[in-house]
Amino acid sequence: MTTLPDLLLRLRVTAPFALLMGLSGCASPPPPAPQVVIAALASPEALDGQAIPAPALVQTEVAAPEPGNYAQRDDARQLADRLATEFQLDPTWVLSMLSQARFKESITRFIMPAPSGTAKNWAVYRSRFIDPIRIKAGVTFWRTYEMDLRRAEARWGVPASIIAGVIGVETIYGRNTGNYRVLDALATLGLDFPKGRSDRSAFFQKELGHFLKLCNEQNMDPTTVLGSYAGALGLPQFMPSSVRNFAIDFDEDGRIDLLRSPVDAIGSVAKYLAEHGWRKDMPTYYEVTPPTDADALAKLLAPDIVPSFSVAEMQSLGAVLPDVAQTHTGLLALVKLQNGDAAPTYVTGTDNFYAVTRYNQSSYYALAVIQLGQTVSRDASNLP
Repeated sequence: MTTLPDLLLRLRVTAPFALLMGLSGCASPPPPAPQVVIAALASPEALDGQAIPAPALVQTEVAAPEPGNYAQRDDARQLADRLATEFQLDPTWVLSMLSQARFKESITRFIMPAPSGTAKNWAVYRSRFIDPIRIKAGVTFWRTYEMDLRRAEARWGVPASIIAGVIGVETIYGRNTGNYRVLDALATLGLDFPKGRSDRSAFFQKELGHFLKLCNEQNMDPTTVLGSYAGALGLPQFMPSSVRNFAIDFDEDGRIDLLRSPVDAIGSVAKYLAEHGWRKDMPTYYEVTPPTDADALAKLLAPDIVPSFSVAEMQSLGAVLPDVAQTHTGLLALVKLQNGDAAPTYVTGTDNFYAVTRYNQSSYYALAVIQLGQTVSRDASNLP
């Protein structure tokens, strides 16, 4: 959650089981809530397109964490008290966890935007995510889990190709799920967010609370959980709040495991997108020739990726849409993707294009997800 989106990460989420009704008409006792698995670690070397029934587990020894300096800081103590109250946790335990968090200077570098004046380039961005290694891994993933991808599509209306595209862009189908302690990442960004960009420390402080609550609920040690430099977890790179709100036990084994269960990841991605506005059977975007008039172009680009114009309104402003778009009943957004010094790429994004950006707020990310998924689906279907 999806929300976040560009990056590498790691983990899972939770959802209630339906009550099972007995033949007598009385409700049988509900099954136990699925356990959320958050401490098992996956091998970062797994995959390059080889067989992937599930990301391989490795025996990992986590060294005893060296205490950081957060326990000595007033702001950290105040945060511990606030999170303990908000998430109904023991304040002493929360502070003890913060005292074991370590500031990571590399995280503060990675979270920064590109240097001022760096030109965005869709062609370069696309080549990073729609490449032979990722496509090969995606084809293997598709052929291994096609039944589950189709089952998720039938349940939530999110195409199998979109689900596969998200997991491929996020972690190369489980290969790169992150090597930072989530505790360090969230403490660093919550208490030492770098200057030079809009301050998101409040967001990461909240995610730290969700993370500690998740660990507390599952009796897991927060110092052993690995994820991305931003604190994301598992194959779909869910932030801890998304783990708690959108993950699902899609393989029905009684626990939610977004790290070791690609099937749980598939269902959780589909659920996330469905709950963030995905509309069944709607295309994600249409090709477009933008207007030549500068004022009309500026008006269409003003809402950015938010669908704001009907087909008729876009055409009245000089945009040329293909025949397939003429029957589109929703609103559209004119999306501009820069190509460095070359001419930009334009597409018209639908509500479903916007839904993908709820996973990662980037038009470049959304188009990479869509086109990677299309490529993987096509190549998998063409194999004998």
